[in-house]
Amino acid sequence: MSAYIARRVLLMLPTLLGILFVSFVVVQFAPGGPVERVIAQINGADTGGTSRVSGGGGDFGAQRGQGAAAAGAVNSKYRGAQGLDPDFIKKLEVQFGFDKPAPERFALMVWNFARFDFGNSYFRSVSVLQLIKEKLPVSMSLGIWMTLLTYLISIPLGIRKAVKDGSRFDTWTSAVIIIGFAIPGFLFAILLIVLFAGGSFLNIFPLRGLTSDGWSQFPWYWKIIDYFWHLTLPLVSMALGAFATMTLLTKNSFLDEIRKQYVMTARAKGCSERQVLYGHVFRNAMLIVIAGFPGAFIHAFFSGSLLIETIFSLDGLGLLGFESVLNRDYPVVFGTLFIFSLVGLVVNLISDLAYMWIDPRIDFEAREV
Repeated sequence: MSAYIARRVLLMLPTLLGILFVSFVVVQFAPGGPVERVIAQINGADTGGTSRVSGGGGDFGAQRGQGAAAAGAVNSKYRGAQGLDPDFIKKLEVQFGFDKPAPERFALMVWNFARFDFGNSYFRSVSVLQLIKEKLPVSMSLGIWMTLLTYLISIPLGIRKAVKDGSRFDTWTSAVIIIGFAIPGFLFAILLIVLFAGGSFLNIFPLRGLTSDGWSQFPWYWKIIDYFWHLTLPLVSMALGAFATMTLLTKNSFLDEIRKQYVMTARAKGCSERQVLYGHVFRNAMLIVIAGFPGAFIHAFFSGSLLIETIFSLDGLGLLGFESVLNRDYPVVFGTLFIFSLVGLVVNLISDLAYMWIDPRIDFEAREV
């Protein structure tokens, strides 16, 4: 086991390096950049991500006048730089690190990331780690509760569908599940807003944030109610697709086990259907479901929440990454990419180890990585 874990950990290093390298190369050929964004701010044509971020460019506000007042200098390297002082452009390049060649910048980034030094945001005047720490509670709330909600509903429903395979219950629930899976989460979120959040019909649920104004002054029990009141619509919107996938996975897993020889043997010995289902089938059938829990949680935690966070004004990691890409805030982009990739690789390893913990018959040592 230790040798397998060591091999997997060593394989993470070239994987992370490859992810960073490909992303870095793509960014080099992408149009625009932080220097172009500052130039656009100076020229009054900033098209950066959102109003949340645009306020963070105050470091350059005092330089706008001196840059725009520079006479007739032309810098053709950056679009819109005509009329700006070349020295001012060079200062921007030094500030953002673009005075160095690309290979040197990549090597420096890898060295810093190896020490978990992700630097500071270009436009927010705060470290990348601090930004992630600020946005983490929102994404954790969505990820944890969505995963628990999905498992608590999907597993009992999947077991029931397997037991009632081919019945009317199985047929109509499958139709509902397939329809739910076919509806995009963001589209369902808009529908919920129209129906229940002050749209054309009811105004039951809030539309913004995770808590109400003055939440810190509420009694403890009302804090809990208010928190879940805000989470209801985002969680329902996000869980729609995962709910369908997990239900069908559970059903198919149980059906595979129910048809095996040991189940028929248990029935022949006089075991009741409940004893067969929960005493023999359950552990084997739930192997793939339970062992996949870490991966399902990370998927809910880091992906699929961008549009939901935007629609419901939830300031989480998905929205942070999207805004950072729009604003060419490269330290945040690469820092979050590195962290997400590292966590994903670790969770994949944990999922494999979970298989061995649940079923000792599985031995990854016996196969090549």
